[in-house]
Amino acid sequence: MSESASESEQKFEHGPEDHGHSFAAWVAVGILLVASLVMSLAVVFPSVLWFVIGVVIAVIGVATGKVLSMAGYGAPKAGTMKGARGEKGDHVDRPGKSQVGSGTA
Repeated sequence: MSESASESEQKFEHGPEDHGHSFAAWVAVGILLVASLVMSLAVVFPSVLWFVIGVVIAVIGVATGKVLSMAGYGAPKAGTMKGARGEKGDHVDRPGKSQVGSGTA
């Protein structure tokens, strides 16, 4: 089961994964956590009004995250990150390749 060089190169064409670690994502998650807290308390202490307020806060959280992302505070788009894997001159770790000082052969 050996991979050809072109197959292993194709695995690293895409930039490094970011998983949404951005200001927009953190703000949205923070607001959604507050919304879930309000809705949870509305269930524990029965109140339709507070549950609806929690839902409104959740919608505001989603909208805020989207607006911040569109304003440039979101994660960079694929292929736009500086130093993306596969560019000339960048260090690319490839499984099965010898790494100096890594203790692997």
